[in-house]
Order: sequence, then C-alpha cells, then structure tokens
Amino acid sequence: MREMARYGFTLALICLVAAGLLAAVNALTGPKILAAAAAEEQAGLSQVMPLADKFTAVKQGTDETVLYYKAFDRQDKLIGFVFKSGGKGYSSVIQSLTGMFPDGKISGIKIISLNETPGLGMRVTEEQFTGQFKGQNSMDLAGVQAITGATISSYAVMDSVMQKAKEIKELIKNDK
Repeated sequence: MREMARYGFTLALICLVAAGLLAAVNALTGPKILAAAAAEEQAGLSQVMPLADKFTAVKQGTDETVLYYKAFDRQDKLIGFVFKSGGKGYSSVIQSLTGMFPDGKISGIKIISLNETPGLGMRVTEEQFTGQFKGQNSMDLAGVQAITGATISSYAVMDSVMQKAKEIKELIKNDK
C-alpha cells in the first residue's frame, strides 16, 4: 500500500512539473503567436483588396470583435469590404480573408490558416484555386472549380465565403 502511495505521489509530481512547464512556454509564446497572426491578417488585407489605401475595422460587442473591415481609397471613398471566414475542411478549419466590392463581386481571397493534407487539401492555397474567385459574385461561386482530390477542402472555402458574404451584406444593408 505504501508503495502505491509513493508511485502516486511521484506521478502527481511529474504531472505538476509538466503542467507548469507547458504553462510557462504558453505564456512566453502565446503573445508572439497572436501578434504574428494579426500581422499576417493585416498584410492579407492589402492582398485581397489591392486598390485600398486604408482599412477601418468594424467591431461589435464588449470584446471588440472585428466583424469586417471597410476598405477606402486615397480619397477616403469606400471601395469595398474585407472579411474573415472559416469552414471545416477535411482535417482542419480553413480560414480565409476575402475582399468584396460593394456590388458583391470578389476582389481577391487569401487562405490564412489551415492544416490540410499535404499535396491535396493544401492546394487550396495555390493561385490556381484562389485566383478563380476574382470577379465572381460572392453569393454564387458556380464559376469556381473544386480541386480534384480536395473537394471537401475546396467546398469548405467556397461555402464559408458565400455564407460570410451573405452575413456581411446584411450587416452593411442594416448599417445604412
């Protein structure tokens, strides 16, 4: 009985030390990871709406969650919107940034986060796929062809963009 108590105490001590080390590493790297993700998102804004000179975040709630960005040209004229969307792919959530003109046409799309199958699902990040979105109506992406062998990932991107575009259009309509 005494032997079991000693093993239990040893195991508890190992778990406590491991948990403490994980917490310390998370405390050190967490802010850097968040800062890198925010920097990538900011860089992506200009990539999906290249005509914009300035972006203004439209936020909601007490936690100041960004709903979408308004894109302005050099004369401070509204030229479009940029929004983040996410959909469940084959093995991960695929997050993308999409630029949309006021008429609902897509100016560009950039995949900002995914962990799909290398060689298949990861192909949704390629220009051959993302370039198809340019000029498409955000409510009907029938002109976008899914990637053979990565249809789940392809449709995850298309469906998430269409759904979020619909939500953003409602917000914009109600904002006027």
